[in-house]
Amino acid sequence: MENKVFDIVLLMALPASGKSEVRNFMANISPERLASEFHIGENLQLDDFPYVHMMRRIDNELQAMGEERIFYPGEEPFIDGRDWGTLCCLLNEDYHDLLNRNVCKPDSAAKLLFERIDRAGEQAGISPRLGLLKDSIREKLASILEKEAAEMLAEKQAQYPESFENKTIVIECARGGPDGSSMPLTGTFGYQYSLPMFCPEILEKAVVLYIWVTPEESRRKNADRADPNDPGSNLHHGVPMAVMLGDYGCDDMEYLTQQTEQKDTLTVSAHGNTYHLPIGIFDNRVDKTSFLRETPDRWDEEKVKVVTAGIRTATDTMFANYK
Repeated sequence: MENKVFDIVLLMALPASGKSEVRNFMANISPERLASEFHIGENLQLDDFPYVHMMRRIDNELQAMGEERIFYPGEEPFIDGRDWGTLCCLLNEDYHDLLNRNVCKPDSAAKLLFERIDRAGEQAGISPRLGLLKDSIREKLASILEKEAAEMLAEKQAQYPESFENKTIVIECARGGPDGSSMPLTGTFGYQYSLPMFCPEILEKAVVLYIWVTPEESRRKNADRADPNDPGSNLHHGVPMAVMLGDYGCDDMEYLTQQTEQKDTLTVSAHGNTYHLPIGIFDNRVDKTSFLRETPDRWDEEKVKVVTAGIRTATDTMFANYK
C-alpha cells in the first residue's frame, strides 16, 4: 500500500532556525490535518540536543571535581569533531530502541548513559572516555546526574507507541562548519559528514525538511531565545557564541543540494549504497516562526497561515519524490 505519511523526517537547520518551533507547530495541529496537508503522521520525536546538553553537564561536573573535561574544552566546539558522529550513532540507537520498543530499567540511568555515549563514540572512531574514569569519579558523577539521566530515559520510553501506523519519526539535529569556510566542508563538519553516519534503516526511509536561515539570523535568534534559567530546553536553550562561529558559522545544505544526482534530493553515499533523500526547504531567512514559542492561544492567525503555506510547499516537494 502506498505510504500516505512519511516514515522518517530528518528536521535539519542551523541552531535557532526554527526547528523546535516547527515541531511545536506540528504538535498543535490535528492528526487529520497533519497527515492530509503535510504528509506527516503523529510525531514520534528524536533529538540529539539532550545528549549535547548532558555532555556539557558531564564536563562541568568533572571540572568541578578537578578532573579534565572530555567532550568540550569549555564554551568552545568539541575537543574531537568525530563526536558529531557520536551524536548520530546515539540517534541510530534511539531509532532502533523506538522501533523495537526497547524498555530498559537499569540500576543507574546515568551509568547506562555513560555506556551508550562510549559505545556510540567507538562507532565514530573514538576510544572510550567515561569508562576510563576512576571508579570513584564515575560513581560520583553518576550520582550527581542520575535524576536528569533518569528523566531523559523515561521521556524516551514514554513515547513508544502500540502501533507505528500513521506515525512519523521526526529526527532533529543541526550541523555546520566554521565561519568563512569554503565548500565543500571537510573533516567532521557539516551534513556531508553526518548524513552518512545514520544507519541504513534510517537512510532508506528518510526525507529531509530543511529550515533555511542565514548564519547571521541563526546567531540573532539564538541570542533572542536563550534563557539561562532553562539551558536544557529545546525552545529556550542558547548555544555559546564560540560554537555558533566555530561549528555553525555556515552550513553545507545548499551546496549538497547543488551536487545531488537527482533534483530535490540529497545524494548520500554510505554503507556501500547510494541513497537519494527527498528534501524540502522552508525559507525562514525572514523570521516566520519565533511567535510559535508562545502558547498556541497567543499565535497570530495571519502568521500561522504564512507558516502553514511555507511548510506545506516544502513537504509537498518532499512527498513528490518519496517512495
